[in-house]
Amino acid sequence: MNVQVIMRDGEPEYAVLPWAEYQTLLHAAGRPAPAAATEAASSAPAVPGRPTLACLAELREGKGLTQEQLARAVGISPHYLAMIEKGERQPDSAIRRALAWNLGVDGWGDDM
Repeated sequence: MNVQVIMRDGEPEYAVLPWAEYQTLLHAAGRPAPAAATEAASSAPAVPGRPTLACLAELREGKGLTQEQLARAVGISPHYLAMIEKGERQPDSAIRRALAWNLGVDGWGDDM
């Protein structure tokens, strides 16, 4: 099994593993595998008056936050936040909600 352990303050915080291995573990535990993340979040039409993830870096900078500060507040790595800001990754709804809450943006849940 190929697992990456992400540490914070010398303690393991997250375990990252390939999607296929995750699905195998879920199957072995008798749980249904969730659907893979899609690009739907990035292709969804913008809601008028609501900022999109394309504005994430501007919103963060407007709040006077560094990538590390926002990432730690949300519970993700600064590297992952940088990938979201560049459009290289699409965060799941829980991360979008945490970003919205920390930036004072309405929405960014499942309907984004």
